[in-house]
Amino acid sequence: MYWRYTYCFCLFAVALAAPPRKCRFSPSYPLSSVLTNPDRYAQDLLFWEGKFHQNDVSYNTANGMTYDGTLLDPTTGLATDKHPFSVASKEALQVMIYTHAIAGDRQAAEFLAPEAPSTASQVAIDILSKKLETYKTFNSTFPGFGGFLPWFANDGSTPLAPTWDWVNRVPALDNGEYIWAIYGAIEALNSRSDLQSRRLAAGWQGYLDYIKTTAKKIFYAGAGRICAVTAIANQSLPINHPQQRYSCEGDGSLDDPYEGELFAWFLHFFGGLSLLDKRSVWEAKRPKLIAVDYQSAGLPNITVQKGFWFSSHENWKFMEMPYLDIPLLKRLYTNNERARTCNSKVNRLPGMYASINNVTDASGQIIGYISNAGIPSIAQLPDQELDVITPYSVFPVMLIDKRVGLAWWKNMVDGKKMQNPYGSTESTRVDGTAVSSFVSWDSKITTVNALLGGVQSFVARKMRRDGIYDEFITITQQEYSRVFQHLSGEEVQLCLPDVEVPRSSELFDFTGCT
Repeated sequence: MYWRYTYCFCLFAVALAAPPRKCRFSPSYPLSSVLTNPDRYAQDLLFWEGKFHQNDVSYNTANGMTYDGTLLDPTTGLATDKHPFSVASKEALQVMIYTHAIAGDRQAAEFLAPEAPSTASQVAIDILSKKLETYKTFNSTFPGFGGFLPWFANDGSTPLAPTWDWVNRVPALDNGEYIWAIYGAIEALNSRSDLQSRRLAAGWQGYLDYIKTTAKKIFYAGAGRICAVTAIANQSLPINHPQQRYSCEGDGSLDDPYEGELFAWFLHFFGGLSLLDKRSVWEAKRPKLIAVDYQSAGLPNITVQKGFWFSSHENWKFMEMPYLDIPLLKRLYTNNERARTCNSKVNRLPGMYASINNVTDASGQIIGYISNAGIPSIAQLPDQELDVITPYSVFPVMLIDKRVGLAWWKNMVDGKKMQNPYGSTESTRVDGTAVSSFVSWDSKITTVNALLGGVQSFVARKMRRDGIYDEFITITQQEYSRVFQHLSGEEVQLCLPDVEVPRSSELFDFTGCT
């Protein structure tokens, strides 16, 4: 028996002596080790990105709802002022993480509850339960939204309320992202045998069933047009009140072939559209589904889907619906990432582009938001601002090649101040002279969800149960085959970074992460 006690004591002593995990872990990994052993690096990434998931940083434990993000002290990197508002797209990212935790994913547990992984699923279930009750209260207070979410103020008050600039207005795109996240979460909940999970799944299904009855009235303008933003006569009146009215705000239509397509699919399958209206929706979208070749010296032409800006953000739909189940779409998507990674390598950039918050000024405030960041030569809008890169630009490539995605993520977060006590930092200038001292759902949790594989598999399983999977595959194949009949450049390898973020002598790492 003596050897057993000695052995146990030694294990205990080793555990006590184990050094704490460093939040500035990335520079200690050679790039070669990330490429040969990506899981070890990914585990540290998930652990530290998980520090973002806490009260008053990323979400409100009182109601389960997200915050847009939180500013950091420019010296310490510790949280200062949170953005006490959010929108459905941030909710989508939160729910996707929980979907993996509910399904028992060990990587999701490393993010959500690393000290007690076995509790991760219950943590997710408890927050989703609280969130559903918050929605119900919001909808009963502001029935004019028909169950959909505007940008909302989340200052701890109950109920939530629209932010001042979203009173009597509601966006389709963010809600489309959120709908399919909920859809996947229902599948994960229903895969469990416990009564709490099944009841919660039924509650969320009831929420989806309700917005199926309101989506067409609020967002569909007829003749294939989906309102990008809908103006509401009175958000406090029920949807069927005689004085209630809905109309598209301005000329904006949700007719893009990017992340906005998620809402089009919800209307198509569940919105009660006629066959003629369904055909009209896809016909209205066709002018923006365009093939173009990425061209660069020293590389063969690479056929890609022309982007709006070719921002990584535009690939959100691939993280939620089973587009990559279609061979043509997977080939095209891989070509897109060949162009994205090789564009940065050819132009000797240390990272890649996505719509993102600009750097913070001397007072610690964000200078502004950069929407127009991508690859001008393969974009519909080539006028772009290309002086800021962001770690989350890797999420599209992460979905098809974890090693390459992690390599580019590492290359950006190796820059000064690009890791903080809550994981990765929002963005950095290409020249390394400034960063955005901010942490947000978009710039962090897109990467985490892509590392977990997205929720397409959960969504696909439920689509099969609902009898809509085959129709999704058929229509998507038809629409893309009209445009992409030959793909060039499939022999090109995904590119790896070979230049670092410059190390400015005027920039110092956060003291809270050294």
